[in-house]
Amino acid sequence: MAFLNKIIRCSSPIIHFKILINKQIILRSSTPRTSQIHTTLQKNDLMEFFDKKENWAQTDVKHGREWKLDELRIKSNSDLHKLWFVLLKERNMLLTMEEECKRRTELFPSPERIDKIELSMKNLETVVRERNRAYFELETGETGERPGRLVKNQFGLNFFYRMCEHVIPQYMNKKWNEKRDFDRIAPYDRDVQSFLKFYREKLYNVRRKKGNRDRNEVVHILKRFPNVDRKYLAEKYPTVDIDILYKKDKIRSNSPIN
Repeated sequence: MAFLNKIIRCSSPIIHFKILINKQIILRSSTPRTSQIHTTLQKNDLMEFFDKKENWAQTDVKHGREWKLDELRIKSNSDLHKLWFVLLKERNMLLTMEEECKRRTELFPSPERIDKIELSMKNLETVVRERNRAYFELETGETGERPGRLVKNQFGLNFFYRMCEHVIPQYMNKKWNEKRDFDRIAPYDRDVQSFLKFYREKLYNVRRKKGNRDRNEVVHILKRFPNVDRKYLAEKYPTVDIDILYKKDKIRSNSPIN
């Protein structure tokens, strides 16, 4: 009898546990099964290509800054993939609003938003390219990017040509040889040399005029504000020698210079 009492005592909690499990199964089977699906707001019109209506008549729209590289590097690949489509949708909306404002001859509010969106997308592409390069270098020892080389075009200007695969060999591809065979371009042709001479002269004039504008602007600042911070001017105008400008008579003033 003692042995039977021990068996009954040990089996009673097991029986209660089985009853509880059966009750849970019955309750779960009786409740309807629903799958959790998250969907965005459905819009059947084209209003997603336009900004909010309260921003249409505004001259300035509040917005944030661009995404920096350090902020994008700590995000996962899925987050970067989602963020890319968010930025793409925002850019399409801003470009549509810009064209609509041009059509109505109105002022587009806060046009710098487009530049910030494009800079964010550029930084995102840079981060994705860094990860792809690191992955391929670890697995295969190569960068994984399309190979390329520095060549000269028909005008004698250098540019980076990215190579790609073709169905037929190069010596049989007549269209490619007529347009992109860079070895046949004569870099010392008379017309090419004449073009390069005028092109370099144009670039020199652009740099010279920019330097003159910066120097005149620094002179104007020094004449109005002789006690301005020199370090700030040197950072903003690195091509201008401020020490030489201080020695010229046309920017001297009676006020003391610290």
